[in-house]
Amino acid sequence: MKGKFIVFEGIDGAGLTTQAQLLEKYLREKRYDVVLTKEPTNNLIGGLIRAALKKEWTTSNITLQLLFSADRAHHVEKEIIPALKDGKIVISDRYFISTIAYGMIEMEKDWLKLINSKFLLPDLIFIIDVPASVSIERIRGSRFGFELFEEIEKLEKVRNNFLELSKEYENCFVINGNKSIENVHKDIVKIVEEKLKL
Repeated sequence: MKGKFIVFEGIDGAGLTTQAQLLEKYLREKRYDVVLTKEPTNNLIGGLIRAALKKEWTTSNITLQLLFSADRAHHVEKEIIPALKDGKIVISDRYFISTIAYGMIEMEKDWLKLINSKFLLPDLIFIIDVPASVSIERIRGSRFGFELFEEIEKLEKVRNNFLELSKEYENCFVINGNKSIENVHKDIVKIVEEKLKL
């Protein structure tokens, strides 16, 4: 496919959405055709997932993981692949590594990797790394209610899961998210330009 696929991963509060938006702006200013998207999606299945994360309804861990995979399958088929075929740069705020990292708290890593094994691999994966304590402080400053995984002990486990997974995928870069927003963006742009030859 002619396009490039870039993914942002990390624990909540790490700054994924901010950095995805900054990279989109930077690439648009360089006249690239960019699609910014996210998971869970705004589609029907994504709405079910968000409601479960906010504890508006409860289901089993297996069901939740299969919903993530179903949402992703639709996302890849209907949005990501068509854009890549058109030569666009697709930036996704979360993808399957988030599902595996969070899911590993309760589920087996091998099963989680298996149900995500058919999905397209990104050209670049950025894991923005911050300690769980920093994440919690940022979330407290921006949200009224905490979601399912936003407890410090769980987030520290998820953070370690991300770092473990970073060694298992090609073109995966761990970015220090403790720096200023501007310096994190500069670190990301440097890798994007170098690896994608932009």
